[in-house]
Amino acid sequence: MYELKVITNFSAAHQLKNFKGACENLHGHNWKIEVCVTSDSVNEAGVVVDFRVLKKHMNAIVAGLDHKFLNDLDPFKDQNPSSENIARYVSEQMTLALNSSQIKVSRVTAWESETSCATYYS
Repeated sequence: MYELKVITNFSAAHQLKNFKGACENLHGHNWKIEVCVTSDSVNEAGVVVDFRVLKKHMNAIVAGLDHKFLNDLDPFKDQNPSSENIARYVSEQMTLALNSSQIKVSRVTAWESETSCATYYS
């Protein structure tokens, strides 16, 4: 089994409803997003997929989140834009973008600070 990882960053504001703490207030983070994909095999060039392809898809997804108020975005209208839900959203979008039976999104980690993150396993 092979695993590849790409990392990107974005900045955005959010607030967590029903949180019962300071995070209910409007605030922002500089998120770091790690996307890992797996495959059982490599292609004729000896790679699972070109890193540029992964980064292109990931950057397109993150562009829709960057410098936004996440609560106003459609994916988070009915759920809090928590690190957990952001990780799941990115995983689902990457799966759709890759559209491959050979390459699977295995996990996405959303870091909201240097010491706090949430990981979604596909």
